[in-house]
Amino acid sequence: MKNINKFLNGITSINKYYENKAKEHLDFLAKPIGSLGELEEISKKLCSIFETTNISLEKKAIIILSSDNGIFEEGVASTPQNVTAIQTINILEGKTGVGVLSKHFNIDLIVADLGIREDIYHKNLINKKIRRSTKNFLKESAMTESEVLKAINIGIELANNVIKDGYKIIGVGEMGIGNTSTSSAVLASLLNIKGDNIYKVVGKGAGLTDEAYKHKIDVIRKAINFHKIDNSNVFDIIQKVGGFDIAGMIGVYISCAYNKIPIVIDGFISIVALLCAIKLNPLIKEYVFLSHYSMEKGYSLALEELQLVPYFNLKMRLGEGSGCPIMFSLIDAAIAIFKNMATFDEAKIDTEYLKNTGFN
Repeated sequence: MKNINKFLNGITSINKYYENKAKEHLDFLAKPIGSLGELEEISKKLCSIFETTNISLEKKAIIILSSDNGIFEEGVASTPQNVTAIQTINILEGKTGVGVLSKHFNIDLIVADLGIREDIYHKNLINKKIRRSTKNFLKESAMTESEVLKAINIGIELANNVIKDGYKIIGVGEMGIGNTSTSSAVLASLLNIKGDNIYKVVGKGAGLTDEAYKHKIDVIRKAINFHKIDNSNVFDIIQKVGGFDIAGMIGVYISCAYNKIPIVIDGFISIVALLCAIKLNPLIKEYVFLSHYSMEKGYSLALEELQLVPYFNLKMRLGEGSGCPIMFSLIDAAIAIFKNMATFDEAKIDTEYLKNTGFN
Protein backbone atom coordinates (compact mmCIF):
# COMPACT_ATOMS: atom_id res chain seq x y z
CA MET A 1 0.00 0.00 0.00
CA LYS A 2 2.93 2.31 0.73
CA ASN A 3 4.11 2.15 -2.90
CA ILE A 4 0.60 2.79 -4.26
CA ASN A 5 0.16 5.80 -1.98
CA LYS A 6 3.52 7.19 -3.08
CA PHE A 7 2.33 7.28 -6.68
CA LEU A 8 -1.18 8.47 -5.85
CA ASN A 9 0.14 11.33 -3.72
CA GLY A 10 2.67 12.30 -6.38
CA ILE A 11 0.10 13.03 -9.09
CA THR A 12 -0.15 16.71 -10.00
CA SER A 13 -2.52 18.65 -12.22
CA ILE A 14 -1.79 19.29 -15.89
CA ASN A 15 -0.28 22.68 -16.77
CA LYS A 16 -2.91 25.09 -18.08
CA TYR A 17 -0.23 27.60 -19.11
CA TYR A 18 0.68 25.38 -22.04
CA GLU A 19 -2.96 24.94 -22.94
CA ASN A 20 -3.16 28.71 -23.39
CA LYS A 21 0.07 28.76 -25.41
CA ALA A 22 -1.32 26.01 -27.62
CA LYS A 23 -4.57 27.94 -28.09
CA GLU A 24 -2.63 31.01 -29.20
CA HIS A 25 -0.87 28.93 -31.83
CA LEU A 26 -4.04 27.19 -33.00
CA ASP A 27 -5.92 30.49 -33.28
CA PHE A 28 -3.29 31.83 -35.65
CA LEU A 29 -3.41 28.86 -38.00
CA ALA A 30 -4.93 29.62 -41.42
CA LYS A 31 -8.49 28.59 -40.57
CA PRO A 32 -11.52 29.97 -38.75
CA ILE A 33 -10.91 29.96 -35.00
CA GLY A 34 -11.96 26.68 -33.42
CA SER A 35 -13.02 25.20 -36.75
CA LEU A 36 -11.20 21.94 -36.16
CA GLY A 37 -13.13 21.34 -32.97
CA GLU A 38 -11.99 18.37 -30.92
CA LEU A 39 -8.75 18.03 -32.89
CA GLU A 40 -7.77 21.37 -31.40
CA GLU A 41 -8.88 20.32 -27.92
CA ILE A 42 -6.79 17.16 -28.15
CA SER A 43 -3.61 19.03 -29.06
CA LYS A 44 -4.20 21.64 -26.32
CA LYS A 45 -4.61 18.90 -23.74
CA LEU A 46 -1.46 17.13 -24.91
CA CYS A 47 0.51 20.36 -24.58
CA SER A 48 -0.82 20.75 -21.03
CA ILE A 49 0.17 17.19 -20.11
CA PHE A 50 3.69 17.37 -21.57
CA GLU A 51 4.22 21.02 -20.60
CA THR A 52 5.47 21.94 -24.06
CA THR A 53 4.11 23.02 -27.43
CA ASN A 54 6.61 20.73 -29.17
CA ILE A 55 4.60 17.55 -28.83
CA SER A 56 5.62 14.24 -30.37
CA LEU A 57 4.17 10.75 -29.82
CA GLU A 58 6.33 8.51 -31.96
CA LYS A 59 6.30 5.53 -29.56
CA LYS A 60 2.86 4.25 -28.59
CA ALA A 61 1.89 1.19 -26.59
CA ILE A 62 -1.18 -0.64 -25.38
CA ILE A 63 -0.85 -2.57 -22.13
CA ILE A 64 -3.13 -5.62 -22.20
CA LEU A 65 -3.86 -7.48 -19.00
CA SER A 66 -5.12 -11.07 -19.18
CA SER A 67 -6.86 -12.94 -16.38
CA ASP A 68 -9.60 -15.46 -15.77
CA ASN A 69 -12.54 -14.88 -13.47
CA GLY A 70 -13.94 -17.33 -10.93
CA ILE A 71 -17.48 -16.10 -11.48
CA PHE A 72 -17.33 -18.02 -14.78
CA GLU A 73 -18.39 -21.07 -12.75
CA GLU A 74 -21.88 -19.59 -12.46
CA GLY A 75 -22.59 -19.76 -16.20
CA VAL A 76 -22.41 -16.01 -16.80
CA ALA A 77 -20.45 -16.29 -20.08
CA SER A 78 -21.27 -17.94 -23.38
CA THR A 79 -17.62 -18.39 -24.34
CA PRO A 80 -15.47 -21.29 -23.01
CA GLN A 81 -13.00 -20.21 -20.34
CA ASN A 82 -9.95 -21.50 -22.20
CA VAL A 83 -10.53 -18.75 -24.78
CA THR A 84 -8.79 -16.36 -22.38
CA ALA A 85 -5.55 -18.28 -22.87
CA ILE A 86 -6.09 -18.85 -26.60
CA GLN A 87 -6.87 -15.21 -27.36
CA THR A 88 -3.99 -13.93 -25.26
CA ILE A 89 -1.63 -15.83 -27.56
CA ASN A 90 -3.57 -14.63 -30.61
CA ILE A 91 -3.20 -11.01 -29.44
CA LEU A 92 0.56 -11.49 -29.26
CA GLU A 93 0.49 -13.06 -32.74
CA GLY A 94 -1.43 -10.06 -34.13
CA LYS A 95 -4.51 -12.13 -34.99
CA THR A 96 -7.21 -10.43 -32.90
CA GLY A 97 -8.99 -7.09 -33.29
CA VAL A 98 -6.48 -5.14 -31.23
CA GLY A 99 -3.62 -7.12 -32.76
CA VAL A 100 -4.57 -6.32 -36.34
CA LEU A 101 -5.31 -2.65 -35.64
CA SER A 102 -2.13 -2.14 -33.63
CA LYS A 103 0.00 -3.69 -36.35
CA HIS A 104 -1.71 -1.50 -38.95
CA PHE A 105 -1.01 1.67 -36.98
CA ASN A 106 2.47 0.61 -35.80
CA ILE A 107 1.59 0.39 -32.11
CA ASP A 108 3.37 -1.95 -29.73
CA LEU A 109 1.46 -4.37 -27.51
CA ILE A 110 2.62 -5.14 -23.98
CA VAL A 111 0.74 -8.26 -22.87
CA ALA A 112 0.85 -9.62 -19.32
CA ASP A 113 -0.68 -12.69 -17.68
CA LEU A 114 -2.05 -11.64 -14.28
CA GLY A 115 -4.25 -14.64 -13.65
CA ILE A 116 -4.94 -16.91 -16.62
CA ARG A 117 -6.16 -20.30 -15.40
CA GLU A 118 -3.83 -22.14 -17.76
CA ASP A 119 -0.07 -21.81 -18.00
CA ILE A 120 0.77 -20.41 -21.42
CA TYR A 121 4.06 -19.45 -23.00
CA HIS A 122 5.07 -16.93 -25.64
CA LYS A 123 8.36 -15.12 -26.09
CA ASN A 124 6.64 -11.76 -25.70
CA LEU A 125 4.25 -12.63 -22.88
CA ILE A 126 5.06 -11.06 -19.51
CA ASN A 127 4.35 -13.54 -16.74
CA LYS A 128 2.91 -11.71 -13.73
CA LYS A 129 0.49 -14.44 -12.71
CA ILE A 130 -0.92 -13.75 -9.25
CA ARG A 131 -3.04 -16.87 -9.16
CA ARG A 132 -4.87 -19.08 -11.64
CA SER A 133 -8.05 -17.01 -11.87
CA THR A 134 -9.84 -15.00 -9.23
CA LYS A 135 -12.30 -16.85 -6.99
CA ASN A 136 -16.04 -17.14 -7.53
CA PHE A 137 -17.34 -13.92 -5.98
CA LEU A 138 -20.84 -15.30 -5.60
CA LYS A 139 -19.46 -17.54 -2.85
CA GLU A 140 -16.41 -15.67 -1.50
CA SER A 141 -14.23 -12.64 -2.14
CA ALA A 142 -12.71 -12.60 -5.60
CA MET A 143 -9.25 -12.09 -4.14
CA THR A 144 -7.41 -11.34 -0.93
CA GLU A 145 -6.43 -7.85 0.19
CA SER A 146 -2.77 -8.57 -0.60
CA GLU A 147 -3.70 -9.77 -4.10
CA VAL A 148 -5.54 -6.51 -4.79
CA LEU A 149 -2.45 -4.53 -3.86
CA LYS A 150 -0.21 -6.87 -5.84
CA ALA A 151 -2.33 -6.48 -9.00
CA ILE A 152 -2.36 -2.68 -8.73
CA ASN A 153 1.40 -2.64 -8.15
CA ILE A 154 1.91 -4.86 -11.19
CA GLY A 155 -0.01 -2.31 -13.28
CA ILE A 156 2.17 0.49 -11.91
CA GLU A 157 5.32 -1.51 -12.63
CA LEU A 158 4.30 -2.40 -16.19
CA ALA A 159 3.46 1.21 -17.05
CA ASN A 160 6.63 2.52 -15.38
CA ASN A 161 8.75 0.15 -17.48
CA VAL A 162 6.97 1.12 -20.69
CA ILE A 163 7.44 4.80 -19.93
CA LYS A 164 11.14 4.25 -19.15
CA ASP A 165 11.43 2.63 -22.58
CA GLY A 166 10.39 5.92 -24.16
CA TYR A 167 6.70 5.42 -24.88
CA LYS A 168 4.82 8.72 -24.77
CA ILE A 169 1.21 7.53 -24.74
CA ILE A 170 -0.36 4.37 -23.34
CA GLY A 171 -3.65 2.64 -24.03
CA VAL A 172 -5.16 -0.17 -22.01
CA GLY A 173 -6.80 -3.44 -22.93
CA GLU A 174 -7.83 -6.74 -21.35
CA MET A 175 -8.58 -10.34 -22.11
CA GLY A 176 -10.63 -12.44 -19.73
CA ILE A 177 -13.77 -14.48 -20.21
CA GLY A 178 -16.33 -13.33 -17.64
CA ASN A 179 -14.85 -9.89 -17.08
CA THR A 180 -18.00 -8.04 -18.08
CA SER A 181 -19.55 -9.70 -15.01
CA THR A 182 -16.76 -8.48 -12.73
CA SER A 183 -16.96 -5.01 -14.26
CA SER A 184 -20.73 -4.90 -13.82
CA ALA A 185 -20.38 -5.91 -10.17
CA VAL A 186 -17.67 -3.33 -9.56
CA LEU A 187 -19.69 -0.58 -11.26
CA ALA A 188 -22.83 -1.50 -9.32
CA SER A 189 -20.83 -1.27 -6.11
CA LEU A 190 -19.24 2.06 -7.02
CA LEU A 191 -22.63 3.58 -7.88
CA ASN A 192 -24.42 1.79 -5.02
CA ILE A 193 -26.85 0.10 -7.40
CA LYS A 194 -28.63 -2.86 -5.82
CA GLY A 195 -31.60 -5.21 -6.05
CA ASP A 196 -33.95 -4.83 -8.99
CA ASN A 197 -31.80 -2.06 -10.51
CA ILE A 198 -28.79 -4.31 -11.13
CA TYR A 199 -29.92 -4.85 -14.74
CA LYS A 200 -28.87 -1.26 -15.49
CA VAL A 201 -25.18 -2.18 -15.34
CA VAL A 202 -25.29 -5.72 -16.77
CA GLY A 203 -24.94 -6.41 -20.48
CA LYS A 204 -24.91 -9.58 -22.57
CA GLY A 205 -21.13 -9.60 -22.88
CA ALA A 206 -19.98 -11.83 -25.73
CA GLY A 207 -23.55 -12.75 -26.65
CA LEU A 208 -25.70 -14.48 -24.05
CA THR A 209 -29.18 -15.78 -24.79
CA ASP A 210 -32.04 -13.91 -23.12
CA GLU A 211 -32.37 -16.66 -20.53
CA ALA A 212 -28.64 -16.70 -19.77
CA TYR A 213 -28.67 -12.90 -19.58
CA LYS A 214 -31.38 -12.98 -16.91
CA HIS A 215 -29.30 -15.53 -15.03
CA LYS A 216 -26.24 -13.27 -15.24
CA ILE A 217 -28.22 -10.36 -13.77
CA ASP A 218 -29.47 -12.61 -10.98
CA VAL A 219 -25.96 -13.86 -10.16
CA ILE A 220 -24.58 -10.35 -9.88
CA ARG A 221 -27.56 -9.19 -7.84
CA LYS A 222 -27.07 -12.08 -5.40
CA ALA A 223 -23.33 -11.47 -5.21
CA ILE A 224 -23.79 -7.78 -4.39
CA ASN A 225 -26.30 -8.74 -1.73
CA PHE A 226 -23.96 -11.42 -0.34
CA HIS A 227 -20.98 -9.15 0.21
CA LYS A 228 -21.00 -6.36 2.76
CA ILE A 229 -19.19 -3.95 0.48
CA ASP A 230 -17.92 -0.56 1.58
CA ASN A 231 -19.05 1.44 -1.45
CA SER A 232 -16.63 4.27 -0.61
CA ASN A 233 -13.62 1.93 -0.55
CA VAL A 234 -12.26 1.02 -3.99
CA PHE A 235 -9.91 -1.60 -2.53
CA ASP A 236 -12.78 -3.33 -0.75
CA ILE A 237 -14.87 -3.36 -3.93
CA ILE A 238 -12.08 -4.84 -6.03
CA GLN A 239 -11.25 -7.44 -3.40
CA LYS A 240 -14.80 -8.70 -3.16
CA VAL A 241 -16.12 -8.57 -6.74
CA GLY A 242 -13.27 -7.37 -8.98
CA GLY A 243 -10.77 -8.92 -11.36
CA PHE A 244 -6.99 -8.92 -11.61
CA ASP A 245 -7.26 -7.12 -14.96
CA ILE A 246 -9.33 -4.28 -13.47
CA ALA A 247 -6.92 -3.89 -10.54
CA GLY A 248 -3.95 -3.92 -12.93
CA MET A 249 -5.54 -1.22 -15.07
CA ILE A 250 -5.96 0.96 -12.00
CA GLY A 251 -2.21 0.68 -11.50
CA VAL A 252 -1.52 1.62 -15.13
CA TYR A 253 -3.67 4.74 -14.79
CA ILE A 254 -1.95 5.75 -11.56
CA SER A 255 1.51 5.38 -13.12
CA CYS A 256 0.61 7.30 -16.28
CA ALA A 257 -0.81 10.25 -14.36
CA TYR A 258 2.15 10.24 -11.98
CA ASN A 259 4.58 10.24 -14.92
CA LYS A 260 2.55 12.81 -16.89
CA ILE A 261 1.75 10.45 -19.75
CA PRO A 262 -1.61 10.55 -21.57
CA ILE A 263 -3.88 7.53 -21.11
CA VAL A 264 -6.26 6.18 -23.76
CA ILE A 265 -9.28 4.28 -22.46
CA ASP A 266 -10.90 1.45 -24.43
CA GLY A 267 -14.41 0.28 -23.51
CA PHE A 268 -16.53 -0.97 -20.62
CA ILE A 269 -13.96 -2.84 -18.52
CA SER A 270 -11.36 -0.10 -18.84
CA ILE A 271 -13.79 2.72 -18.03
CA VAL A 272 -14.93 0.91 -14.88
CA ALA A 273 -11.27 0.61 -13.85
CA LEU A 274 -10.86 4.31 -14.65
CA LEU A 275 -13.76 5.21 -12.39
CA CYS A 276 -12.05 3.26 -9.61
CA ALA A 277 -8.75 5.07 -10.21
CA ILE A 278 -10.39 8.49 -10.22
CA LYS A 279 -12.09 7.67 -6.92
CA LEU A 280 -8.55 7.20 -5.55
CA ASN A 281 -7.26 10.45 -7.06
CA PRO A 282 -9.51 12.75 -9.14
CA LEU A 283 -6.49 14.32 -10.90
CA ILE A 284 -6.07 11.13 -12.96
CA LYS A 285 -9.06 12.30 -14.99
CA GLU A 286 -6.99 15.14 -16.46
CA TYR A 287 -4.68 12.69 -18.27
CA VAL A 288 -7.43 10.64 -19.90
CA PHE A 289 -8.63 10.36 -23.50
CA LEU A 290 -11.70 8.17 -23.98
CA SER A 291 -11.70 6.34 -27.29
CA HIS A 292 -15.08 4.93 -28.33
CA TYR A 293 -18.56 4.79 -26.90
CA SER A 294 -18.96 1.15 -25.90
CA MET A 295 -22.26 -0.56 -26.68
CA GLU A 296 -21.88 -2.70 -23.55
CA LYS A 297 -24.65 -1.92 -21.09
CA GLY A 298 -23.43 0.01 -18.08
CA TYR A 299 -20.91 2.06 -20.06
CA SER A 300 -23.26 5.04 -20.24
CA LEU A 301 -23.69 5.04 -16.45
CA ALA A 302 -19.93 5.06 -15.92
CA LEU A 303 -19.67 7.84 -18.49
CA GLU A 304 -22.30 9.88 -16.72
CA GLU A 305 -20.47 9.50 -13.43
CA LEU A 306 -17.14 10.55 -14.97
CA GLN A 307 -18.55 13.48 -16.95
CA LEU A 308 -16.27 12.70 -19.88
CA VAL A 309 -17.04 12.33 -23.59
CA PRO A 310 -15.69 9.56 -25.88
CA TYR A 311 -14.32 10.70 -29.22
CA PHE A 312 -16.17 8.34 -31.55
CA ASN A 313 -19.02 5.87 -31.75
CA LEU A 314 -18.57 2.91 -34.09
CA LYS A 315 -20.96 0.67 -32.13
CA MET A 316 -17.97 -1.30 -30.83
CA ARG A 317 -17.99 -3.64 -27.82
CA LEU A 318 -15.08 -6.00 -28.46
CA GLY A 319 -12.75 -4.90 -25.68
CA GLU A 320 -9.10 -6.08 -25.85
CA GLY A 321 -8.05 -2.43 -26.19
CA SER A 322 -9.39 -2.37 -29.76
CA GLY A 323 -10.58 1.24 -29.50
CA CYS A 324 -7.11 2.51 -28.58
CA PRO A 325 -5.34 2.22 -31.98
CA ILE A 326 -8.16 4.18 -33.64
CA MET A 327 -7.90 6.86 -30.95
CA PHE A 328 -4.13 6.98 -31.39
CA SER A 329 -4.64 7.71 -35.09
CA LEU A 330 -7.04 10.53 -34.20
CA ILE A 331 -4.47 11.94 -31.79
CA ASP A 332 -1.83 11.74 -34.54
CA ALA A 333 -4.15 13.75 -36.77
CA ALA A 334 -4.50 16.42 -34.08
CA ILE A 335 -0.72 16.65 -33.69
CA ALA A 336 -0.21 16.85 -37.47
CA ILE A 337 -2.59 19.82 -37.64
CA PHE A 338 -0.90 21.51 -34.70
CA LYS A 339 2.64 21.09 -36.01
CA ASN A 340 2.29 21.30 -39.78
CA MET A 341 -0.64 23.53 -40.71
CA ALA A 342 0.39 26.96 -41.96
CA THR A 343 -0.16 30.09 -39.92
CA PHE A 344 -1.78 33.11 -41.53
CA ASP A 345 1.67 34.61 -42.09
CA GLU A 346 3.05 31.43 -43.64
CA ALA A 347 -0.02 31.14 -45.85
CA LYS A 348 0.44 34.81 -46.86
CA ILE A 349 -3.05 35.72 -45.76
CA ASP A 350 -3.60 39.29 -44.61
CA THR A 351 -5.25 39.11 -41.19
CA GLU A 352 -6.67 42.65 -41.36
CA TYR A 353 -10.13 41.25 -42.11
CA LEU A 354 -10.09 39.32 -38.86
CA LYS A 355 -10.35 42.47 -36.75
CA ASN A 356 -14.07 42.57 -37.40
CA THR A 357 -14.43 38.98 -36.16
CA GLY A 358 -13.00 39.59 -32.69
CA PHE A 359 -9.64 38.00 -33.54
CA ASN A 360 -6.71 39.40 -31.53
